[in-house]
Parts: sequence; structure tokens; C-alpha cells
Amino acid sequence: MRLWTLYLIVLAGFLAPLSSWAEDKAAGRREKALLAGGCFWCIEAAYDTLPGVISAVSGYTGGRIKNPKYFAVVTGLTGHAESVEVVFDPEVISYRRILEIFWENIDPTQEGGQFADRGSQYRTAIFYQSEEQRAEAEASRRELQESGRFKRPLVTEILPAEEFYPAEENHQDYHVKNAESYERYAEASGRKAYVRSQRKGNKAVP
Repeated sequence: MRLWTLYLIVLAGFLAPLSSWAEDKAAGRREKALLAGGCFWCIEAAYDTLPGVISAVSGYTGGRIKNPKYFAVVTGLTGHAESVEVVFDPEVISYRRILEIFWENIDPTQEGGQFADRGSQYRTAIFYQSEEQRAEAEASRRELQESGRFKRPLVTEILPAEEFYPAEENHQDYHVKNAESYERYAEASGRKAYVRSQRKGNKAVP
């Protein structure tokens, strides 16, 4: 083998990781958070325009059948929870911040649903993608419980991620495509008033 050929092979091997790093840097790192917080329209809306959030998709996870549809899930018989898959750039927004926003938008002491939506399909859960996410989620929940913000114990589960199925297109960006309907629902359900109270920093929630 000629010396210059060997040199080119070594150089290519050196440059390949740099090229890959540059591409990853340009594209931004991506991580996923999978969260169930009751009505997925509301959880998606909480993340949709945040800096660092690449996408927020409504869907279903944690159930017993593949490719579930909305009208099956809402019966509560499939075992799925309405959930949102948040894809984010951890260099812009941290997983811890993703969790903080989640806690602000749910009542983690409610069993059997959220606000006006009752049933296991509206349960709250954090579905972790890695052991690092599991540890972060457990620490976040523990800190919230010990903060004194809630009088009752937190019931939001922390579970390993299962397959996520995106919901039908008419449920994606519902808060944008059906803004008036969404606002009426969010107010009537009680969630909007609750979120406002959380942002005011109420320290003891019944």
C-alpha cells in the first residue's frame, strides 16, 4: 500500500467523527419525554411553543392493544393513557424543566383522572426513556412532595416508557386549530383556573 493512500485512510478516519459531531451540533441534540397528564390537548399546548421544544405530539401509551383509536381509548377499556411525546433539545431546555412544566399543568394528587375528565385513560404518569430520566423524575416528584405545596400525597406514577401511538390528526394542535373550543373546554374543566393558581405560587393545595 502506498504511503499517501495510508495517509488518506487515517485522515478520513480522523475527520469522520468530526463531521458527525458537526452534523449533530447543527441539527441539535434531541431527547424525548413521554408524559400523561389527562387531556392531551392541554398538555400539548403547555409545551408547543417553548424554546428548545422541537415537537409536542398527542397520542396514547400504556395500553394493551396496538394502534388504538381515540373512540376506543376514551372508553377506558384499552388501558391506554392520553399522553404527549415531547421532543426537545437538552442544550436549550432541560429534562428537569420539562418536568417542572408538567407538574404545573396537572394536579398530581388526583386519582382516577384529571379535573373534569375521569377514568384511567386520563391518569397522570411520567414514562421514562432511560435510567437517568427515571432518577430525575423520582427526584423531581420527591422534591415536590416535600415542598409542602400539596396537602395530599402525590399519586402520579413513574413508569418505563412503552410504545407511543400518535393520535389522529384532528387531535394534533387542537389548541391552535380549534382555539375557541379549546379555551372553553380548558376553562370549564377547571384546569385553567388550577394552572393560574399554581403560577401564582400557592403553597398549599388541598
